[in-house]
Amino acid sequence: MRDLYLAIDVGTGSLRAALVERRGTILAMSSREHEQIVPQFGWSEQRPADWWAGTVEAIRDVLTRVENAPARVSAICACGQMHGTVLIDADGQLTRETVPLWNDKRTLADVGDFAARHAPGEYLARTANPPSPAWPAFKLRWLAAHDPAAMAATRTVLMPKDWINFKLTGVRAQDRTEGSMSFLMDAATRDWSGELLTLAGISRDLLPPLRDPVEVLGGLTPQAAARLGLAEGLPVLVGGGDYPVALLGSGVMAPGMASDVTGTSTIVTLLHDAPVIDPEVSNVATVEGNWGSLTLLDAGGDAMRWARRAFHENRRSYAEIADAARHALPGSGKLFFLPYLSGERFGEYRNSRAQFFGLTAAHGLPELHRAVLEGVAFSVRLRLGALQVQGRRPERFVAASGGAKSDLWLRIKASMYRVPYLVPRELECGVIGAAAMMAVAVGDAPDLAEAVRRMVVFDREILPEPEWADCYDRMMPIYEKLYAAAQPFYAELDALI
Repeated sequence: MRDLYLAIDVGTGSLRAALVERRGTILAMSSREHEQIVPQFGWSEQRPADWWAGTVEAIRDVLTRVENAPARVSAICACGQMHGTVLIDADGQLTRETVPLWNDKRTLADVGDFAARHAPGEYLARTANPPSPAWPAFKLRWLAAHDPAAMAATRTVLMPKDWINFKLTGVRAQDRTEGSMSFLMDAATRDWSGELLTLAGISRDLLPPLRDPVEVLGGLTPQAAARLGLAEGLPVLVGGGDYPVALLGSGVMAPGMASDVTGTSTIVTLLHDAPVIDPEVSNVATVEGNWGSLTLLDAGGDAMRWARRAFHENRRSYAEIADAARHALPGSGKLFFLPYLSGERFGEYRNSRAQFFGLTAAHGLPELHRAVLEGVAFSVRLRLGALQVQGRRPERFVAASGGAKSDLWLRIKASMYRVPYLVPRELECGVIGAAAMMAVAVGDAPDLAEAVRRMVVFDREILPEPEWADCYDRMMPIYEKLYAAAQPFYAELDALI
């Protein structure tokens, strides 16, 4: 009986394979780390060959951890880090050993030049995204200029999980979640845009077909089956980008829901049935066909990490710091923290700085720690309005990643936005999202909504605290003024010797 789903996650730090049963329980997981190469400051690369080697090893290992697993796998689905630009030739061989990743900044000058030469009206309605060094369109422009031999030999551009899919099936394709953040897909048609390709100076011949994530891409080839120890012809799904697949696996799949992924940084996403067209808002097509409007802030768990190092030389745990913060009142005794320790990813003032404002002799470590937590929430609230359609708050936030483990931080956020927070029991949301997709593809569930209902269980709900919310409403206008008032000083700080 084929009652297992095999999920693959091509992460930035590792390749992971997992076996999931029909109700969404992860039975086993195996991972293989791979190196991130930094040839110079701001660059970030990896070797696709390492991803494939990790895939083979992780799958072969995870199949040994569940009884009779090879005979029980019903389908394979991969998700993966987005935007990494893989080049292959007509024979399927890599034309370049390494690929620039999502966090590679080598295209920064080209992005700035593009934004200076083209008004948002020329591209924004089609791309649903502002220009960014992450997008594959700009990576391809750089590669064409700096590695013309590799580009001349290239037949197809793939994303990381598409490369793994090609090795599994021999089929070349991208999915629409990836395409939506390429700066080359038309948001209205959900297909490659001739106008955007012309604007970017990229040939349409390089791009494979765009397909829906839940489609079956093809069957496992005899060669891949022999290497993995699986049955030839097993269905392999098109799959999707790791973030939209994780949205699905966290239960965020309908307009009115929102996601808060707080790790080192913070990604806040609100779901709508159409993208939000705004020069400071990014949009990703979701697996089930909606749009996630998102903002990414470098402020997040990194602020907690800084406080732990700066105040305690890493001698206190995060739990101890959170416990200290509980002893401070909401608002931290009128103390503000602007959490821009690493600047900002988007917006005009990317060289922002962090600061405390309102310090008095009455403040101690509890207030400082709570102000850090509240400052991150204030910084999100500052951007939240742009993600909302007609000012409507989302009905629920679903918390994921490390920030989901702090009840105090979730209570602060729920009160800051006046929106309840839900915490899923299983935080491996990408794996669960891939499993839900496979359940639909093989006929174990009639649709994604039923698959998610079956697999995603919420452990707890955190409601807004009315008194806290009132306090934050009074503080927010001051935070906005502080944020604006500090900006003229950033250039002067940069100029100091």
